[in-house]
Amino acid sequence: MTTVRVSDLHAHAGATVSVDGWVMTTRSSGKIAFLVLRDGTGYLQAVFPKNEVVDGAWERFATLTQEASVRVTGMVREEARAPGGYELTASDVTVLAPSTDYPITPKEHGTAFLFEHRHLWLRSRRQVAIGRVRSEIQQAIHDFYYERGFIRTDSPILTGAIGEEAGELFATEYFDLGQAYLAQTGQLYIEATAAAHGKVYCFGPTFRAEKSKTRRHLTEFWMCEPEVAFADSNDNMRLQEEFVSYLVSRALERCTEELKELERDTAPLAKVTAPFPRITYTEAIARLQAEGSDIEWGADLGADDETALAKAYDQPLFVMNYPKQVKAFYMKENPDDPRTVLNNDCLAPEGYGEIIGGSQREDNYEKLLERIHAQGLDPATYSWYLDLRKYGGFVHSGFGLGLERTVAWICGIPHIRETIAFPRQIHRLYP
Repeated sequence: MTTVRVSDLHAHAGATVSVDGWVMTTRSSGKIAFLVLRDGTGYLQAVFPKNEVVDGAWERFATLTQEASVRVTGMVREEARAPGGYELTASDVTVLAPSTDYPITPKEHGTAFLFEHRHLWLRSRRQVAIGRVRSEIQQAIHDFYYERGFIRTDSPILTGAIGEEAGELFATEYFDLGQAYLAQTGQLYIEATAAAHGKVYCFGPTFRAEKSKTRRHLTEFWMCEPEVAFADSNDNMRLQEEFVSYLVSRALERCTEELKELERDTAPLAKVTAPFPRITYTEAIARLQAEGSDIEWGADLGADDETALAKAYDQPLFVMNYPKQVKAFYMKENPDDPRTVLNNDCLAPEGYGEIIGGSQREDNYEKLLERIHAQGLDPATYSWYLDLRKYGGFVHSGFGLGLERTVAWICGIPHIRETIAFPRQIHRLYP
């Protein structure tokens, strides 16, 4: 007997096949019974007519429980109302492995309970849909850069050089060499590889020991970070808007069923096309103050500030040229206003906040060294980074896109913790 995946049933219409999967629901009316199962590639309804199944199959059906793994045999039949357009007229079912007292039932469960059972909750329709959207966006990231001639370079996770605030580091003893840190960013390293390849990106896990409990924060998250030689801040923002538009378009094109399962209103996503509107940080502060905010020039923008600014637009919004003192040491000083740097944040609409932070990098050796001293960092740790300015320095820019925030926005999910299989938060390290 041929065993096939649910996603391949269309190629077997009229044939008798077997499908292996996990029981989702069962019901019986006495003379006919129904089983809905999933196999990871899709969902299948199997219909069991009592007078057509093999001996013992009806009794085996009666023993089925939620999440038992089974093999169902039957004829593939086209059915427009069925998931995927096909169902199985079943003649037999075999229990491959039982499932007793499965803890996640169709009743309502609290969030804390579901995350304690995250390893099982991942099997639910909603979580499967989110995981598929995430996977598609990851593939789209690689496709976008591959199609544009970027080279993927992998940056280290253990590092001696920090890229952001020192208070947000996870430290560990590294043999006899002192402390190492889990990387907050791969950026410093791909600046080096940009000098080798011109256009590069890295994509992997990053770590922030920020003690934040907001719906936008995780302690371990994935970030895509491109870096481009001979590209300035304006070039950088053009790449960002092309990139974000591509990811949204890809999700709309290939994740129709998943977004429907998530009840995502896709009309706002359909409006996401380059170019995106741009305002300066100074203009942003003036707008916030005009709306009654007590924020002062020089303060960093918080989540509420970002939401207030973005609500005026149905596209992602660039806020650019922030004050030097609230941004990282590597950002290029703005020649038109030395109080600020040539950077930008890209704010997603619908209240999702920052999904990208980017900047032109400081390519002047002396100014970079001055900034390293000003932030109390050890120049010896960054000697290799300073070398990039000594030996053929070049104008270059890059950014980091947070995968989980982007997935949350595209899926329309209120909290970032559902966008990664096993979220790490300040109060959660299990499972």
